[in-house]
Amino acid sequence: MGKLLKFLKPHAGAVLAILCVLMVQAWCDLSLPTYTSDIVNVGIQQGGVDESVPEQISGDELEKLLLFIPSEDQDTVQNAYSEVADGSYDYDGTVYELKESVMDSDEDMEELSGIMGKPMLLAAGFESGSDTTAALEETMRQQMPQMPGVSDMTVFDMLGMMDDSARDQVIAQMDEGMDSMPDTMVEQAATLYIQSAYEELGMDMDAMQTNYILVTGGKMLALAALGMLASITVGLMASRVAASVGREARGKVFQKVVGFSNGEFDKFSTASLITRSTNDIQQIQMLTVMILRMVLYAPIMAVGGIWKVLHTNVSMTWIIALGVALILMVVIVLFLVVMPKFKIVQKMVDRLNLVSREILTGLQVIRAFGTEKYEEERFDKANKDLTRLNLFVNRAMTFMMPVMMLVMNGISVLIVWTGAHSVNDGAMQVGDMMAFIQYTMQIIMAFLMICMISVMLPRAAVSAERVDEVLRSSTAINDPEQPEKLEDCRGEICFDHVSFRYPGAEEDVLQDLNFTAKPGQTTAIIGSTGSGKSTLVNLIPRFYDVTEGKITLDGHDIRSLTQHDLRAQLGYVPQKGVLFSGDIASNILYGNPEGSREEMEEAAQIAQATEFIDNKKKRYESPISQGGSNVSGGQKQRLSIARAIAKHPRVFIFDDSFSALDYKTDAAVRSALSSRTKDAAVIIVAQRISTILHAEQIIVLDDGKIAGIGTHRELLKNCEAYYQIASSQLSEEELERDMKEAV
Repeated sequence: MGKLLKFLKPHAGAVLAILCVLMVQAWCDLSLPTYTSDIVNVGIQQGGVDESVPEQISGDELEKLLLFIPSEDQDTVQNAYSEVADGSYDYDGTVYELKESVMDSDEDMEELSGIMGKPMLLAAGFESGSDTTAALEETMRQQMPQMPGVSDMTVFDMLGMMDDSARDQVIAQMDEGMDSMPDTMVEQAATLYIQSAYEELGMDMDAMQTNYILVTGGKMLALAALGMLASITVGLMASRVAASVGREARGKVFQKVVGFSNGEFDKFSTASLITRSTNDIQQIQMLTVMILRMVLYAPIMAVGGIWKVLHTNVSMTWIIALGVALILMVVIVLFLVVMPKFKIVQKMVDRLNLVSREILTGLQVIRAFGTEKYEEERFDKANKDLTRLNLFVNRAMTFMMPVMMLVMNGISVLIVWTGAHSVNDGAMQVGDMMAFIQYTMQIIMAFLMICMISVMLPRAAVSAERVDEVLRSSTAINDPEQPEKLEDCRGEICFDHVSFRYPGAEEDVLQDLNFTAKPGQTTAIIGSTGSGKSTLVNLIPRFYDVTEGKITLDGHDIRSLTQHDLRAQLGYVPQKGVLFSGDIASNILYGNPEGSREEMEEAAQIAQATEFIDNKKKRYESPISQGGSNVSGGQKQRLSIARAIAKHPRVFIFDDSFSALDYKTDAAVRSALSSRTKDAAVIIVAQRISTILHAEQIIVLDDGKIAGIGTHRELLKNCEAYYQIASSQLSEEELERDMKEAV
């Protein structure tokens, strides 16, 4: 996870902004169940009455209500109301309204609600004639047998005839009988009383109910719209951040890979680097969106949902704990089963890419040897292995969702079952139960999102580790902190006691090489296969660095120069000609993009490439396909040679670059090159003696050591290794002639 967060670090500001928008979205989502509960409880069950005390009440009702209020609290209630003088109600008697100062004070309203709650329940009960209040009324008559006409009196009459102390005593006894009654029942009874009080004043209760539902529904729609807007905004911002993370990661990987030496390419295969640059970064990008969209959102929803539940009904919180525990158990089991497989998936993708690349690259060889069936089986095995593992992972993931839905639906049934009993006992309202279900689903869904991400995280974590491994890898070839400046380069290359061994190898490939390639001269390198010829020339552009000794350019150790300054003086033609997609002109001027058309045509003429270029319809604008697959090997080599010539380097390096040319073209190219390169040092690696006959200096390599240095005729006389090579390629007459001239 730390590696994934490392890629997000540069976008901390955007992540913070996303977090703020997610909080807005969570607030909207968590507020909706409350409004649902209000519509059911207040809008439907309470007829739109959401007051805890009546805001308007008739004088008669107020007098009756005061009979059930202890004498010490009566002044508080009476002072909270003021008489209405304008007659705006459809009622003949006196009407009282709650003072605005009281309505604006939460403390006063809470105090008033506590005082009037049970009295309103008693007043409503005695007025409706319920069984409980009828029994209380009969008990009071039996306790007052001496009072004349008591049998015809109502409870209001009896309480009105009592003095304050006697009435307070009776009220205290009634309160004791209601101590075990749930608060919700008191609230519902108070609401019914307020409804009857409003109806007595002629107020339109249907209009009040409709208005409450419409207003509350409007608030829900506004919250839903705001939540939708926040969700869209988060999605857009998360996508932009993820796209930026992917772009930056690809750029960094590409920049790092471009700076790799051949040693790093040996460590990371080309197929693996392609997978890391594409598939792995795609995994990181996808998970970045999920982190910003879901992982950040889920904890906010979970914490907010739990806080809301604790304010809705604490008695059923154990159901949430049970649901979360079940989900965590399922996820942990899946996590232990699936996580090890994710680490293998990316390696199998590498393997499939490697096999595909080898088959497509070597298709001609495969067809020539008739091994299509074998290669098909090899690809099929890699493909089936990856498919089998992906199927296992996906089946495990698909198993998780039904189990999660079973848990969620089971939790819903459990809430309804438990909540129904609470509603029946008067401990909970229906709307509160509905809100509790919604909050529970939100909490469980939040944990579900976290768990789903945790299952998907390992694959992305593996991808992040693989990408970070490339970025963290130390490059063997580095520029010096204080590079030397190369001015007026002459092109003299000197090998000073140079030895080299490949990273991890036990012995040197090249040992104690000493020679100088001077400007205006051709230095040829020849030797048997595996003698180290290509390795030697690869040291000059610093594709590898020497193990011992040093290589100098005009007296400067090449390690003291920047790679750009060094390679700017070199015209390198590799053993295998490499062309880039584009056209012939872009390939010839690849090292000198500002070069003129005359320079381009001159380079093509020296490389003997005009022969086939002029035969093409578009000539220098003729397209070159990827890898130069639409030109022959000889044409590819000639274009590679022309590319080096057009650069105007001080040192030419030809790594067996004439091998695909026929003898006639080879001779023509060397003849044209001699005049063009008269002021530059030319280093040629060759297999054919005819290519290097006229070189001023020939270096014979044998098993990584210099077996001889000299001209062709000198080496025939003094170097047995060179003589063996020459005798295998030249006729006896040519050998005898050259030997005589050497004498």
